[in-house]
Amino acid sequence: MWSARILKHVLDYAPDLDRVFHALADPGRRTMVERLSRGPASVSELGQPMAMSLAAVLQHVRVLEACGLVTSSKVGRTRTCSINSAALRSAESWLADRRTMVERNLDRLGEFLAATDTQEQP
Repeated sequence: MWSARILKHVLDYAPDLDRVFHALADPGRRTMVERLSRGPASVSELGQPMAMSLAAVLQHVRVLEACGLVTSSKVGRTRTCSINSAALRSAESWLADRRTMVERNLDRLGEFLAATDTQEQP
């Protein structure tokens, strides 16, 4: 029984999803994603609310690009970033699946406790 569960987890392994969660683990990158959810922004605009150098902001942007959360284009000296909603949807879908499983387990636990409570009353 346990080996079947382990095998299913191995088959569900998604390295792209791992990179998305790794990128979102950093508070600075989450701030950038939040900003980009309102629309495209230049690298310097992304760095404005944070106390970091432009080079550091660019490194964070590269991490976001590597996992597919962000795309960027350069015109002249300005690099403009945009969010890739498809990558966000994959993470959202994974989280929703986990939430559904937890809710089902809680529902089953509630049903069990209700049945147990009914059986114990005279």
